[in-house]
Amino acid sequence: MTTTSMQVRLNARLDGEPRRALWLVKWLLLVPHVIVLALLWLAFTALSAVALVAILITERYPKPIFEFNLGVLRWTCRVWFYGYGALGTDRYPPFSLGAEPDYPITVDVDRPERLSRGLVLVKWWLLALPHYLVIAFFGGGGGYVLWQWGEKWSGPTGGLITLLVLFAGVALLFTGRYPRGIFEFVIGMNRWVLRVGAYAALMTDDYPPFRLDIGGTEPAPRIEPDRPTP
Repeated sequence: MTTTSMQVRLNARLDGEPRRALWLVKWLLLVPHVIVLALLWLAFTALSAVALVAILITERYPKPIFEFNLGVLRWTCRVWFYGYGALGTDRYPPFSLGAEPDYPITVDVDRPERLSRGLVLVKWWLLALPHYLVIAFFGGGGGYVLWQWGEKWSGPTGGLITLLVLFAGVALLFTGRYPRGIFEFVIGMNRWVLRVGAYAALMTDDYPPFRLDIGGTEPAPRIEPDRPTP
């Protein structure tokens, strides 16, 4: 028997009960992060192009670039978890590319030893296309996709994620409680987006599953039977 786990992992917890009305002004509080992230995603795009060439030549994703790009994904997820991607915490996100394990959302991507030269040319646009259609429904017009080849990063532009987070914000405003069902569903959609983003950014060859893993905790590793040797 072999145990398989996702190479891209997102874990999140609802950080107590967020304050009733803070979410109404978070857009203003997040302006400094948005400015910095716009610059970081420009670097992400340029470095990913360098990584593509490196994978074609060496079958390896350069470690310094991988760690930087992973840091950008982590920073982005923390900002949108605080903001209108989840409203999951009132703890202001740190200006950090690090793992920040104490923050209520964590993102990890295992750096593969080798990557396919052939896949690197098609997975970010052709193979990921069915997932882009799903993400467009989640985020609205595809705006929530974490990776857009040749384009800068952009945040949510409407869609199911935004709609459900708005419902949660209204519930907070009037009841002081965040509906747990909405939180778990929103995190599941964000997890799907992250998996596709990491795949399209060439950080893994593991094709993202067409599966909505709701809840704050990543599902347990799957146990698969060993295949008989011919």
